[in-house]
Amino acid sequence: MALHCGKTFCQYLLHLAHDNVDFRLPEIKSLLSLRGRKCDPPENFKERSPFWRLNGLSEDDVHSVMSRTVCAKSAFELWGHGKTAAELKSSLLEYPKERMTPFLQQECTYKINVYTFNKTLLFKDRIEKINALDFLPFQGKVNLKHPDHIFCLLEDYGLDPNDIPEEPFYIYFGRWIADGQRELIRSHSVKKRHFIGNTSMDAGLSFIMANHAKVKPHDLVYDPFVGTGSLLVACSHFGAYVCGTDIDYNTIHGVGRASRKNQKWRGPDENIRANLRQYGTEVFYVDVMVSDASKPVWRKGTLFDAIITDPPYGIRESTRRTGSHKEITNPPENLFGESHVPVSMVYHLSDVFADLLNFAAYHLVLGGRLVYWLPVYRPEYCEEMVPLHPCLRLVSNCEQTLSSHTSRRLITMEKTKDPEESDALQQLANPRFTPNQGHNSFREKYFSGITKKSTAKAMTEPPQTKKSD
Repeated sequence: MALHCGKTFCQYLLHLAHDNVDFRLPEIKSLLSLRGRKCDPPENFKERSPFWRLNGLSEDDVHSVMSRTVCAKSAFELWGHGKTAAELKSSLLEYPKERMTPFLQQECTYKINVYTFNKTLLFKDRIEKINALDFLPFQGKVNLKHPDHIFCLLEDYGLDPNDIPEEPFYIYFGRWIADGQRELIRSHSVKKRHFIGNTSMDAGLSFIMANHAKVKPHDLVYDPFVGTGSLLVACSHFGAYVCGTDIDYNTIHGVGRASRKNQKWRGPDENIRANLRQYGTEVFYVDVMVSDASKPVWRKGTLFDAIITDPPYGIRESTRRTGSHKEITNPPENLFGESHVPVSMVYHLSDVFADLLNFAAYHLVLGGRLVYWLPVYRPEYCEEMVPLHPCLRLVSNCEQTLSSHTSRRLITMEKTKDPEESDALQQLANPRFTPNQGHNSFREKYFSGITKKSTAKAMTEPPQTKKSD
């Protein structure tokens, strides 16, 4: 089938990384929406496939997406595709010659790469596949080191590594346009970071969250559970001004025991600002401060373009807020004497998420996004467990599996309207707007699952006999 392209729009092929599969489509949709474009896949679109064909885009749109995405490896202008080599040839011969000609001129150098998904080809087999494309009217010379244009033959052998077919399920050929930003995962690895903690967010997921939030230059981004600032690092990379709060004084100030192996105490310059300095984005650092996320410390009004956070789940970091279970009936005698440092108490997960959504409703700009992680016990999970708010629209809900019985969902919400008095009544009347108490037992269920797994393993393993001396 011919691909009819105008001067600006044609069909493009995205080659995607096969990790964080659930996060790929929301990321691409978010990045396209930054340019006012919609993701327009064909009717037979398969979300879990490593190759996506997209329509209605310009080359500038593709370059914009690839300049930020960590889920896509490469993008191509699609010249032909088919289930067999014969179908591919027919498709290529039908591709508009005016689209091909500028890249096939005599003065142009080129090279052709062969990429196979889920199968490794011998070198001679790759050469044979390249030679089979000799019907294309290339006039220039081959240059393997510094070609003017790069073309790629991509073959899809399916997703099952235990059942690899002899011939590919589908074949694509196109002109390379740009690579994604997978290099950021390596260059910003937590292993190489100056200041880390027990719960520092993985670099790849940090950039995915920033892309889901549509963070862009000159935005103001806030993290209410900032920790060691991994999310601030990712957002500052895209030119956003960043700030955050956390209840943990030692983490905010970078003091106390170190999280690195073979390092007992943190150094004098281990802090969030130093992390941004490490990556050359210190200019975007606003500040961080010790604060309780359950307490109103910000002035009223819209302040932030995005709120991105990873709340504590009570596993590696406790969920705490300031306060006391004791009822205080009388004020202290020396009211204006020494300052009082409040004790901490349990901060239930249901309250964490209710406070977070309310905060976003009041302090996000219209169209601003809230992106956060929601831990769930998989056997009991249902969509009704995802917290909602009258002022926020659910954009995406992606799962990252943690174990056989637990996972966490990356929730992306967008502010659609400012809060009104009627919203409070609506929250009381609609059960979807009230905190889900089931989240409060996540810690117990998490450790219960580990205990059951350990017990089952012990029961299935044969008893070890004691060696005699």
